[in-house]
Amino acid sequence: MAVIASAPGKVLITGGYLILERPNAGIVLSTNARFYAIVKPLYDELKPECWLWSWTDVKLTSPQLNRESMYKMSLKHFLLQSTSSETRNPFVEYAVQYAVAAAYATLGNDKKDALQKLLLQGFDITILGGNDFYSYRNEIESRGLPLTPESLASLPPFTSITFNSTHSNGESNSKPEVAKTGLGSSAAMTTAVVAALLSYLGVVNLSSDSGAHQENLDVIHIIAQMAHCMAQGKVGSGFDVSSAVYGSHRYVRFSPQLISSSQDALRFMPLEEVVGGVLKGKWDHERTKFSLPPLMNLLLGEPGSGGSSTPSMVGAVKNWQKSDPQNSLNTWRQLSEANATLEAQLNLLNKLAEQHSETYKSVIYTCSMYQSDKWIEQTSEAINLEIVKTLIGARDAMLNIRFHMREMGKAAGIPIEPESQTQLLDATMNMAGVLFAGVPGAGGFDAVFAVTLGDSGQNLSKAWSSHNVLALLVKEDPRGVSIENVDPRVNQITSGVSSVRIA
Repeated sequence: MAVIASAPGKVLITGGYLILERPNAGIVLSTNARFYAIVKPLYDELKPECWLWSWTDVKLTSPQLNRESMYKMSLKHFLLQSTSSETRNPFVEYAVQYAVAAAYATLGNDKKDALQKLLLQGFDITILGGNDFYSYRNEIESRGLPLTPESLASLPPFTSITFNSTHSNGESNSKPEVAKTGLGSSAAMTTAVVAALLSYLGVVNLSSDSGAHQENLDVIHIIAQMAHCMAQGKVGSGFDVSSAVYGSHRYVRFSPQLISSSQDALRFMPLEEVVGGVLKGKWDHERTKFSLPPLMNLLLGEPGSGGSSTPSMVGAVKNWQKSDPQNSLNTWRQLSEANATLEAQLNLLNKLAEQHSETYKSVIYTCSMYQSDKWIEQTSEAINLEIVKTLIGARDAMLNIRFHMREMGKAAGIPIEPESQTQLLDATMNMAGVLFAGVPGAGGFDAVFAVTLGDSGQNLSKAWSSHNVLALLVKEDPRGVSIENVDPRVNQITSGVSSVRIA
């Protein structure tokens, strides 16, 4: 029987760089862009002698890259050895190793025979990323279509990633050109694979009637964080994995020692013991419920600049902190205060929406039709004025965040908000109904984000298109990791798609 799990991509709207250090918080929104992992047995029938085998087979298929990889997995150490010439995928490899180790560490002796049988049947794993994780600008332009969300929606779900031909020594090599949009594909993919495997092996139960739903999510979170850090080769902030598991929230990172100490322990302890120890330990990350206030919409625009390398940008900021501790500390503090102000204003808007729902709706609808400098003029009553002033407070906080991020970029010698992005964001924030806009996460040339009021997002999509910016189909979706009932390739999963062709 196949198990299908999905996990969302993310947009970090506050906390860029600061989120690497406790106790700084970041607001991360999960999206309707989802990564899927389908796990089923590789072999239906087991040979009588298979119980003596010390290895099993793992097949990994990525249809969008037209790639199939085969592995042998040790049933003693859970190490994977590639038996094919395809490029390896360390995120899936570590997800498999750590999920199997977690099964050995947590399942009782009464379930070990069933686990052994599942392992001997091998794993057939298929991974699929929603179109919004990747750039399809070239595909749209090659079809002679305009750069609009409608053109993006006309592509079949899980469209193949375009192939480039490169010539070396007269030989033609095809390699996939994977231009990404910055939604955290590796974290979503790792989380989906971990969730599918842990469900398949009977370690967790994500069904809605499961009484231990939160505990199951916590297990998926820990295993996905460990696997993702191993694949990256460093202990990152983890907000992308956290949002892939839990959905939208306010996040404060875990202590890096939780994972770095387990990596050290692997030198002298078996993987299942290390994983078992981490699962029993106390995790200290903080997660507080958060979502955008009502009638506000998240929009992402892809400027077509090719994306940025987050690790190298983070490295440059860390070098600047070491070389100029006084000024960097000052910038850090001001940025932290601006982040906290934006968070407070959005929380207040959520509260006002709850307490004065009809008035709130009326104010948002009115403001959605005007530029921000006209919002105050449209209101006279005290409660209306409070809502408008809170909207302007959120907007000013984002302008402040952007200013300090640009200053940090200049000091560190990296384009956190490049000039081209600044021009685009300023033009975006000057449009009617736009609350604020910014560069998510570490910034650079990835997709920009905007938060719009009411229905004003449609006008923004058109304006972006005229500036050669492709509005993606991404929206905020607070749902985290989940088990799906059917193969996503036979489902209409991308908003706006009217007909689906199955690859």
